[in-house]
Amino acid sequence: MNYTEIMVRYGELSTKGKNRRSFIMQLAENVKRTLADFPDVKIHAERDRMHLLLNGADGKHIIPRLQKVFGIQNFSPSIRVEKDIEVLKTSVQTLMKEIYTGTETFKITAKRSDHSFVQDSNELNLTLGNAVFDIFPDIRVQMKKPDINLRVEIRMDGAYLSYETIQGAGGLPVGTSGKGMLMLSGGIDSPVAGYYAMKRGVEIEAVHFASPPYTSEQALQKAKDLTEKLVPYVGSIQFIEVPFTEVQEEIKNRVPQGYWMTLTRRMMLRLTDAIREQRHGLVILNGESLGQVASQTLQSMVAINEVTTTPIIRPVATMDKLEIIEVAQEIDTFELAIQPFEDCCTIFAPPQPKTRPKLEKVHLYEERLDIDGMISRAMAGLKIEQITAKQAIDEAFADLL
Repeated sequence: MNYTEIMVRYGELSTKGKNRRSFIMQLAENVKRTLADFPDVKIHAERDRMHLLLNGADGKHIIPRLQKVFGIQNFSPSIRVEKDIEVLKTSVQTLMKEIYTGTETFKITAKRSDHSFVQDSNELNLTLGNAVFDIFPDIRVQMKKPDINLRVEIRMDGAYLSYETIQGAGGLPVGTSGKGMLMLSGGIDSPVAGYYAMKRGVEIEAVHFASPPYTSEQALQKAKDLTEKLVPYVGSIQFIEVPFTEVQEEIKNRVPQGYWMTLTRRMMLRLTDAIREQRHGLVILNGESLGQVASQTLQSMVAINEVTTTPIIRPVATMDKLEIIEVAQEIDTFELAIQPFEDCCTIFAPPQPKTRPKLEKVHLYEERLDIDGMISRAMAGLKIEQITAKQAIDEAFADLL
């Protein structure tokens, strides 16, 4: 079917009251970025729904992308026809011939926003329903949950026919809740944390710590590839590479093994907070999950968090590993995350890290380090890159078409 329009329904945005317009405008901007390589598509964001006029663009390629945009509850591809009863009857019959296989139930749901049209909604339901019976006399009508719900909407600019309701990603448009810095390792958990944060409207920037030559170019590329898997939900993500070799070498040389992880994580948090301040973020996000590793006990979190008063959001903190893996598989980050390229959290992992670090010892060991100098040098060496989906979007969705 050659779709002419896609009608988008907002879902949760309908509860936003006076702020509703700003949410809708952000959603429109996100859709525009996601469809940047479809310049002919025109977006009209109205109060109750959004209309995408395809202008010849192939809806089969656009539909999978819309399914990834947070803030969309569901949407319906549709065709536009002339506002004429005979044209409508013929169009409904043609459409039913394409989709009816001989077993489904159906109903007509007509809606008339152009009240000058010659028939009201009830009359249209009857007229178009009879047109279907003319070609399929044995078809069954079912008013509640029919197999085929053929929607007909009479608007000022034409009549629109649709029968599909495709689920969107739900949530809030990315950007409506402010910006957060995602501490992105090469593991399973942090991309899932980024996904959940974006679903609640947070614009993320990915902060990745690299320690060459101890970490490889493959490990860095893996982190970028994981970021790219999250891009379809928003359009583009800033990837920030932090040089971390000096910090890890200094900690290894000057601190007892049991406290390597605690001090390493404190330095990561200090640097992420400095990046957040520089780039006007509001929160820090990470993939910590209670009890998974030594740095993720409550006692360790308390010791590590001491270095900042910035809110730290942990979207997967109370999920078990199997739950996180299930989501990672759904968003297609799992296979990448398990590739055997070590990140800087694992290369200097001590054999027996402290799970209950004492703050007085943490402070004592940090006195041996040039913390301000290391932060200054690392900040001077930041590398920032915009990650976009490029052609990978279509490749990722090829199986859905």
